[in-house]
Amino acid sequence: MKIAEVGDIIEFKDGLRGLVEKVNDNSVIVDLTIMSNYRDLDLEEKTVVNHKRYKIVKSAKDSE
Repeated sequence: MKIAEVGDIIEFKDGLRGLVEKVNDNSVIVDLTIMSNYRDLDLEEKTVVNHKRYKIVKSAKDSE
């Protein structure tokens, strides 16, 4: 399993996507406001996701 890095976009929990802002030992903190339907979903701006519960959709290194 590859651990996400700051700047990566991850997908978790049936299609939610977020931008990784901080990497912790067991989890990442993600910003959900990058989703186009963010306001419709009535979610908090940020959330914590365990490393076992996401997949990397776009690596920050891809945009370099």
